[in-house]
Amino acid sequence: MTATIDSPSAEPSTDLLTGVLLGYNHRREHGFWQRLISTEPFRRPEHRTTEERLDLAYERLRVLNDCLDSGARLAADHRALAALHEWLGPVDPALTTVAGIHYNLFLGSLLDHGDDGHHDLSDFLRLRRIGTFLCTEVAHGNDAAAVETTAEYDRERDGFVLRTPHAGAQKFMPNTSPAGGPKTGLVAARLLVDGADHGVFLFLVPLTDAEQPLPGVRIRRLPTRTGSPVDHCLTSFDRVFVGRAALLGGDHGRIGADGEFSSTIDNRRRRFLASIGRVTSGKISMTACAVGCARATLAVAVRYGGHRYISGPRGSRPVPVIAHRSHHGPLASATATVFAMSLLHRRALDRWERGGQPEEAERLVAVAKGWITWQARAVIVECRERCGAQALLENNGMSELLTGVEGAITAEGDNVAIHAKAAAEMLFAAAPAGPGPSPGGGPGDLDDPGFLGRLLAELERIWFGRARERIGLAPLGDPLARWNAASGPALRGVEAHAQRQAAEAYTVAVAELPEGPARERLDELRRLFALDRIARNSGDLLAAGLLTADQVNGLPDRVEALITAVAAHLPGLVESFALPPELLADWPIAGADYVAAYDDPDAAWQTDGGRATVPDER
Repeated sequence: MTATIDSPSAEPSTDLLTGVLLGYNHRREHGFWQRLISTEPFRRPEHRTTEERLDLAYERLRVLNDCLDSGARLAADHRALAALHEWLGPVDPALTTVAGIHYNLFLGSLLDHGDDGHHDLSDFLRLRRIGTFLCTEVAHGNDAAAVETTAEYDRERDGFVLRTPHAGAQKFMPNTSPAGGPKTGLVAARLLVDGADHGVFLFLVPLTDAEQPLPGVRIRRLPTRTGSPVDHCLTSFDRVFVGRAALLGGDHGRIGADGEFSSTIDNRRRRFLASIGRVTSGKISMTACAVGCARATLAVAVRYGGHRYISGPRGSRPVPVIAHRSHHGPLASATATVFAMSLLHRRALDRWERGGQPEEAERLVAVAKGWITWQARAVIVECRERCGAQALLENNGMSELLTGVEGAITAEGDNVAIHAKAAAEMLFAAAPAGPGPSPGGGPGDLDDPGFLGRLLAELERIWFGRARERIGLAPLGDPLARWNAASGPALRGVEAHAQRQAAEAYTVAVAELPEGPARERLDELRRLFALDRIARNSGDLLAAGLLTADQVNGLPDRVEALITAVAAHLPGLVESFALPPELLADWPIAGADYVAAYDDPDAAWQTDGGRATVPDER
């Protein structure tokens, strides 16, 4: 398999909105990936078994690697890793998974901890060995700091002995089989030195050759995951020895030439977080993948709705199904959400990459990952329904992308868990988020974008205020009971925080566009997104005196008017997603001639004598 990459042609009419979605440097940041997925090796295969699709994912990984000028450069570039997930996700979720693990979690971690080990990366850069990442265990998922796999320092041999003590400590779901070629893993294990537990670190451990696990390594395939196949496995260790250089050490912890452990960090949990720092980049990548999948399914649903004709009322001419409010309304709302997802993803990536206020930036990354992947699932489900039974078929891609996003919801920290952590941090913050409702107090004007933004900020304040009240009523001395009392409204506060951040990103993007159609379209989407969220919470805002009864009663009409405005421009809006024609051509229902995908070359209608005459009602 080979890939030939040529430059794409730009679409001037939608270029401004493409810049909003992908960033104004999008040709440099995203162009390579757009061109790559347009090449023959990334076309959608037909009639493949599960094992054949798994083999294809690893074949494509090698094609991708051959097209890179440097795998190490990709691994060190968080924006490039995000772009990889944004464009490969809609093409092949299995490839996206194994590529993200190899380049981000594996190679990225090696590069981040390269000062101590001086590891030779040539096998991994040339894919003579594929890298994988073994952190979670059967009994330890989001509490990965509690993993029980051990790596005991052996002074005589100057290395570590890895051991899995019981069934619950088996590594859960890494792609560790020999599929695709020999594998090496980064294994999260508890470092024991002379009986002392120094916390969880990463160890570089060869796992398989081209055909089977290496001595002491036991690998068993898990049941096939629904959707795109990855070789998920259970992996355990029986006294596997690796040398001292296998420890990915640094200031957070190392074993010196004298065999003594040293660390500048006293807290074992913080040592673990330093070891797995690449998980934050992984959250960004999961977000990017979800955004890309949602955009692709929405584009297909809009195209299909435009060329799927149904009978008109009372025997009139057939009309495209998207002409119906029941069809274009959900797609218009989904478009406002997809733009919000894209803008929030870019905001989180930009803030984290800048490096200022790292705790707040990492929290925004976690909040964005949870909110965006959940929104992506809702968008994909809506688009699937709008495309009917055909979207259930594997060749039309949507069912595969839905299961891919389900994986993203759980990967790199389960959404509820990471939102609960963010909620606890924000709940005890010194000051509640957001300004007051309006400069003069009381209700403002719903035509004022600033007022809409303040209402969204007030929703965040309301929910965290309720959480603080509830925690104050819970019994003292029972931290779990206090958290359980507050967690419901606190999680709603995190959701409101994500929506506020997305709305603020919308406002910035609108302000940066020049006057003209692109700005008008984006402003309509911004107002639809904000008013839809305000309408869902209008009772709380009314009770707080922030909306009047007349404003609440008028919200449905305002939302309907914006849906009508957005729906009129849906085809152009999805063109701004800049999806390569080759990608869309792989989904039969994306084309006006989708019926041809179901044609029967041996059917009677293929001959003149067998054709029936059907009047053209269009």
